[in-house]
Amino acid sequence: MRALVVEDEKHIAKFVQRGLREHSFAVDVAHDGESGLSLALSEEYDVIILDILLPRLDGKKVLSAIRADGLATPVIMLTAVDSVRSKVEVLDMGADDYVTKPFSTSELMARIRSLHRRSTARQQPELEVADLALDPASHQVTRGGRKIELTVTEYSLLYLLMENAGHPVTRTMIIEHVWDRNFDSFTNVVDVHVSRLRGKIDREFDKKLIHTIKGVGYVLAAEK
Repeated sequence: MRALVVEDEKHIAKFVQRGLREHSFAVDVAHDGESGLSLALSEEYDVIILDILLPRLDGKKVLSAIRADGLATPVIMLTAVDSVRSKVEVLDMGADDYVTKPFSTSELMARIRSLHRRSTARQQPELEVADLALDPASHQVTRGGRKIELTVTEYSLLYLLMENAGHPVTRTMIIEHVWDRNFDSFTNVVDVHVSRLRGKIDREFDKKLIHTIKGVGYVLAAEK
């Protein structure tokens, strides 16, 4: 999963970035509103963490621009003002949640999980390919009725493959959806993670579902 953190206080931005990365998020950071808005509109994110008080363009204007563009990405506002009026205002403007500073990583992650459960339960049906099933609402993955434990990165990778079942998924697509913008595309990390995922999904089953397409990437398909 990918997150965008827009926060001008660098120590807070680093704190949030570190906490998200510990939960296997790919994280991009912007330190002003204009840069944050540019990233939000040009990249795909699963959640945006947006401070209200930002240089160049404040968080409320960034939020308004995001929603005016039709972007439905969940947005959690960071605010130092613990007032009902401030919270109601940002929620009415289109924010999905807010966190009052100071806050803990565990609180932020709990709010992200809650938003993700609500959005996936509402928007995303269960994915199935052959006897492999992925439930976005619970993040549960099973094959042949057997539960398969995946890391967050492996889950994100499998979701991308299943969402594009039967169609090639390039390494570039994987990098853009699973890792952040600073990822070194010249490493073999993508291949290593696909290999680990393949070990969990295919190793104990006769029918293999994850296939390599030489020079292109990978495809998840019941028949190859």
